[in-house]
Amino acid sequence: MNTADNYITATIKSLFGLKEYLHGFMTSQGIGEKVIDITTNIITGIFILLLATLTYWLAKIIVERVIHRILIKSKIKWDDAFLETKFFARLAHFVPAFVISAFGSLFFSDNPTVHAFIDTLLALYYIVIAVTVFFSFLEAIYIITQQNKNLSGHPIRGIVQAVKLVILLVAIILIISVLFDKQPLVVLSALGALTAVLMLVFKDTILGFTAGIMLAANKMVRVGDWIEKPSAGADGDVIDISLTTVKVQNWDKTITTIPAYDLISGSFKNWRGMNETGGRRIKRAMHIDVKTIRFADEEMLERWKKIDLIRPYLDEKLKEIAEDKSGRHLTNLGTFRAYCLAYLKSHPKIHQDLTMIVRQLEPKELGIPLELYTFTNDTRWDVYESVQADIFDHLLAIVKEFGLAIYQR
Repeated sequence: MNTADNYITATIKSLFGLKEYLHGFMTSQGIGEKVIDITTNIITGIFILLLATLTYWLAKIIVERVIHRILIKSKIKWDDAFLETKFFARLAHFVPAFVISAFGSLFFSDNPTVHAFIDTLLALYYIVIAVTVFFSFLEAIYIITQQNKNLSGHPIRGIVQAVKLVILLVAIILIISVLFDKQPLVVLSALGALTAVLMLVFKDTILGFTAGIMLAANKMVRVGDWIEKPSAGADGDVIDISLTTVKVQNWDKTITTIPAYDLISGSFKNWRGMNETGGRRIKRAMHIDVKTIRFADEEMLERWKKIDLIRPYLDEKLKEIAEDKSGRHLTNLGTFRAYCLAYLKSHPKIHQDLTMIVRQLEPKELGIPLELYTFTNDTRWDVYESVQADIFDHLLAIVKEFGLAIYQR
């Protein structure tokens, strides 16, 4: 600490000595006082700038060789984000401003015009550097959130961009207030007259900003979600959510950019629930030829009893029919429907905890639709299509064992 104090004291004495020497030398040469003041101020200013530059490079060396190495060697991973966004390197830009402010006040206190000019420049410099430091900090926060599994899917980028916009607007107001030497509230009230014009010019941006906040607050869309919006030609995964737009990579690998306001004002389908439940729905019908539906005879019953999947069903139904004197009979369609349900319950790729129905729909000109409503336990598209095809391959092949036929023209 004593070494630093001695260095600063020696520097001040040297600058004062230089200024006095220059003043005395030019006076001896018969140069006018006004020229002497201008010249000494310029030379003193150059030395202060050189000193500020030197301190900046020293601060930069400390940041790069000390702070960076400490953060790189640390076991904590999130602090690397501050290195990636150059947060500490931008903080080092404050050092020369402090030097100029200190020495400027000291050496130009007797010259109000120069002192006021330096203060104005420093104020503008502080604002610009503060904005860049804040932006770097926000980018680091965004990178950290993307490394967190619980936060990576949230539209953090839109929130970061919204905060950046607010900071930028505040910075512009402060810059105007510094340049015109007015209080920020006075500048803000003066800008109020332009509000109507600004709202008209930036209508889409304002709507997008509001929609982006609503999307983030209500968690309507996250990065990685599969969404469908036919009116925008979007059907695929969300790859980016900004302040005003949402980018969707369609299944054909094209990119669709949707204004955030369109998602709020209209409707769209989000398949996130499917991924979270771990089941993907199968909803498809087979059309049974009505002419092939009939009561089961003894030959059919004997053949069906050899099928393990429906043996419990047959035993239970035959017992009920024997006790019922109303003349009920088994049908081949009802037995096939029971077989389909039993087959789904035994299938390793079907989600057993979600809805599972095999239902008969209203007869139509194409026959009687027998619909399977169930869920696979794997939501991947290729696996889902493969499982669905395997199920119907089997059912379409075995339907003849029940004396039924699939309707086709």
